[in-house]
Amino acid sequence: MIQIDDAGSGSLLGGTCIGVMRVETGEYCYDIVPLEFYRPQDFKDKKYQDFVIDIVAGAINSINIDKGEPIHVCRGYMFDKLKRWLKANGFNASSTKIEDPLQTIVEKTFEDYTISLGLPPRYIRYTKYPFHFHRLLRWVYADYENRKDLCKTGWSSWQKYGMLPLKISYGSVEKPNYYCLKCGSRIQPGSGAKIIKYITNRVNKVYLHESC
Repeated sequence: MIQIDDAGSGSLLGGTCIGVMRVETGEYCYDIVPLEFYRPQDFKDKKYQDFVIDIVAGAINSINIDKGEPIHVCRGYMFDKLKRWLKANGFNASSTKIEDPLQTIVEKTFEDYTISLGLPPRYIRYTKYPFHFHRLLRWVYADYENRKDLCKTGWSSWQKYGMLPLKISYGSVEKPNYYCLKCGSRIQPGSGAKIIKYITNRVNKVYLHESC
């Protein structure tokens, strides 16, 4: 049996991971829907769904999926065009909820991908899976010019919250569990800090080292 699932479609950061697994043998392949498909016009046109077909077509060749082999596809919107394509090409596909073994594996693949983009593993644990939009937004605003292009800018939530005015001030941090969201290192209690303030549905403050 083949499982097909995605991870990261609900994360502000990065593209989307598409994973394909043959359950009986553990054969696994994946690819990432690039961020270019999440820019405003391409996202509106749902071109990311076309790229999903390209990924799965490559997986079919890579692990030699036979047309008679049962294929379980995640019910999510990412696969709307893929399901029609599989049916049109004679594959034995059905839509269902995907669980382990693929679910955990594809989520771990996406986490590793976001780490490669610069997101600290500690922050992944803080944001929890799927990654919390407003917590990820804080990480983006900590180094906005370098991180804004890592986001799904075609999202309506990005259009609303992704280009906000920032107020910069300086102060000190007294609590021991603050980390600089730019360099990732701990901010020592009592030391000076750079504070980035912006307003979404609430007031947000991002703390950095003074020199970051």
